[in-house]
Amino acid sequence: MLVNVSYNNKDIIRKIEQEVGKPFSFQERFALDGIGSPKLIIIDSSIHIKNLLILDNNTDSCNIELRPKGIIIRFRSLLETFGLIIPYYKLSLYKTDYGLYTIYRDQYYVKIRADTKAIQKFFTKILGHRADNTPTKIEDL
Repeated sequence: MLVNVSYNNKDIIRKIEQEVGKPFSFQERFALDGIGSPKLIIIDSSIHIKNLLILDNNTDSCNIELRPKGIIIRFRSLLETFGLIIPYYKLSLYKTDYGLYTIYRDQYYVKIRADTKAIQKFFTKILGHRADNTPTKIEDL
Protein backbone atom coordinates (compact mmCIF):
# COMPACT_ATOMS: atom_id res chain seq x y z
CA MET A 1 0.00 0.00 0.00
CA LEU A 2 1.54 3.29 -1.12
CA VAL A 3 0.17 6.25 0.84
CA ASN A 4 0.90 9.90 1.46
CA VAL A 5 1.94 10.15 5.12
CA SER A 6 2.68 13.89 5.17
CA TYR A 7 -0.47 14.80 7.05
CA ASN A 8 -1.99 13.57 10.29
CA ASN A 9 -4.93 11.70 8.74
CA LYS A 10 -6.62 9.34 11.22
CA ASP A 11 -7.92 7.00 8.50
CA ILE A 12 -4.46 6.51 7.00
CA ILE A 13 -2.88 6.04 10.44
CA ARG A 14 -5.53 3.40 11.27
CA LYS A 15 -4.87 1.56 7.98
CA ILE A 16 -1.10 1.61 8.59
CA GLU A 17 -1.49 0.31 12.14
CA GLN A 18 -3.83 -2.41 10.90
CA GLU A 19 -1.26 -3.54 8.28
CA VAL A 20 2.03 -3.31 10.22
CA GLY A 21 1.09 -2.59 13.84
CA LYS A 22 1.59 0.38 16.15
CA PRO A 23 5.05 1.93 16.52
CA PHE A 24 7.41 0.31 19.03
CA SER A 25 7.61 1.79 22.53
CA PHE A 26 10.79 3.47 23.73
CA GLN A 27 11.89 0.39 25.69
CA GLU A 28 11.33 -1.86 22.65
CA ARG A 29 13.29 0.53 20.42
CA PHE A 30 16.17 0.45 22.88
CA ALA A 31 16.04 -3.35 23.16
CA LEU A 32 16.09 -3.70 19.35
CA ASP A 33 19.08 -1.32 19.15
CA GLY A 34 17.10 1.07 16.98
CA ILE A 35 14.27 0.58 14.49
CA GLY A 36 15.29 2.95 11.71
CA SER A 37 17.69 2.43 8.84
CA PRO A 38 20.48 4.72 7.73
CA LYS A 39 19.87 6.84 4.63
CA LEU A 40 19.36 4.49 1.67
CA ILE A 41 19.96 5.45 -1.96
CA ILE A 42 17.25 4.29 -4.38
CA ILE A 43 18.71 2.86 -7.59
CA ASP A 44 15.48 1.69 -9.24
CA SER A 45 11.81 1.38 -8.37
CA SER A 46 8.44 0.36 -9.72
CA ILE A 47 6.62 2.73 -12.06
CA HIS A 48 4.27 4.07 -9.33
CA ILE A 49 7.18 5.10 -7.11
CA LYS A 50 9.34 6.26 -10.02
CA ASN A 51 6.59 8.64 -11.15
CA LEU A 52 6.67 10.26 -7.71
CA LEU A 53 10.47 10.44 -7.50
CA ILE A 54 10.99 12.15 -10.86
CA LEU A 55 8.91 15.15 -9.82
CA ASP A 56 11.92 16.78 -8.16
CA ASN A 57 15.65 16.91 -8.84
CA ASN A 58 16.84 15.71 -5.43
CA THR A 59 18.77 12.52 -4.82
CA ASP A 60 16.36 9.59 -4.60
CA SER A 61 16.72 8.33 -1.05
CA CYS A 62 14.58 6.58 1.53
CA ASN A 63 14.66 5.07 4.98
CA ILE A 64 13.02 2.01 6.51
CA GLU A 65 11.15 1.81 9.80
CA LEU A 66 10.57 -1.49 11.57
CA ARG A 67 7.12 -2.14 12.98
CA PRO A 68 5.86 -5.21 14.90
CA LYS A 69 4.14 -6.76 11.85
CA GLY A 70 6.04 -5.19 8.93
CA ILE A 71 8.12 -2.33 7.62
CA ILE A 72 7.49 1.14 6.24
CA ILE A 73 9.69 2.53 3.46
CA ARG A 74 9.49 6.33 3.53
CA PHE A 75 10.67 8.66 0.78
CA ARG A 76 10.09 12.29 -0.14
CA SER A 77 8.90 13.85 -3.35
CA LEU A 78 8.53 17.60 -3.64
CA LEU A 79 7.20 18.61 -0.21
CA GLU A 80 5.30 15.39 0.44
CA THR A 81 6.35 12.24 2.31
CA PHE A 82 5.16 8.88 0.99
CA GLY A 83 5.23 5.51 2.67
CA LEU A 84 5.25 2.03 1.17
CA ILE A 85 3.59 -0.14 3.82
CA ILE A 86 4.76 -3.78 3.68
CA PRO A 87 3.50 -6.41 6.15
CA TYR A 88 5.94 -9.27 6.73
CA TYR A 89 3.75 -11.84 4.99
CA LYS A 90 3.96 -9.79 1.76
CA LEU A 91 7.64 -8.83 2.07
CA SER A 92 10.10 -10.28 -0.44
CA LEU A 93 13.74 -9.29 -0.04
CA TYR A 94 16.46 -10.17 -2.56
CA LYS A 95 20.18 -9.46 -2.45
CA THR A 96 22.37 -9.41 -5.55
CA ASP A 97 26.12 -9.91 -5.85
CA TYR A 98 26.70 -6.22 -6.46
CA GLY A 99 25.55 -5.01 -3.04
CA LEU A 100 21.99 -4.21 -4.08
CA TYR A 101 18.86 -5.15 -2.16
CA THR A 102 15.45 -5.28 -3.80
CA ILE A 103 12.34 -5.03 -1.62
CA TYR A 104 9.04 -6.22 -3.11
CA ARG A 105 5.40 -5.94 -2.13
CA ASP A 106 2.93 -7.05 -4.81
CA GLN A 107 3.47 -4.73 -7.81
CA TYR A 108 5.71 -2.30 -5.89
CA TYR A 109 9.46 -2.65 -5.55
CA VAL A 110 12.44 -0.54 -4.51
CA LYS A 111 16.06 -1.38 -5.37
CA ILE A 112 18.54 -0.02 -2.82
CA ARG A 113 22.34 0.24 -2.78
CA ALA A 114 23.84 -1.39 0.35
CA ASP A 115 27.44 -0.24 0.30
CA THR A 116 28.09 -0.03 4.05
CA LYS A 117 28.16 -2.56 6.88
CA ALA A 118 25.47 -0.60 8.76
CA ILE A 119 22.99 -1.06 5.92
CA GLN A 120 23.77 -4.76 5.60
CA LYS A 121 23.39 -5.17 9.39
CA PHE A 122 19.99 -3.46 9.23
CA PHE A 123 18.76 -5.81 6.49
CA THR A 124 19.91 -8.76 8.61
CA LYS A 125 17.83 -7.28 11.46
CA ILE A 126 14.80 -7.06 9.15
CA LEU A 127 15.15 -10.72 8.13
CA GLY A 128 15.50 -11.85 11.74
CA HIS A 129 12.54 -9.79 12.88
CA ARG A 130 10.44 -11.10 9.97
CA ALA A 131 11.30 -14.70 10.89
CA ASP A 132 10.20 -14.10 14.48
CA ASN A 133 6.96 -12.25 13.64
CA THR A 134 5.54 -13.77 10.45
CA PRO A 135 2.24 -15.56 11.09
CA THR A 136 2.42 -19.33 10.56
CA LYS A 137 -1.30 -19.90 9.96
CA ILE A 138 -3.78 -18.11 7.75
CA GLU A 139 -6.00 -17.54 10.80
CA ASP A 140 -3.22 -15.46 12.41
CA LEU A 141 -3.52 -12.78 9.72
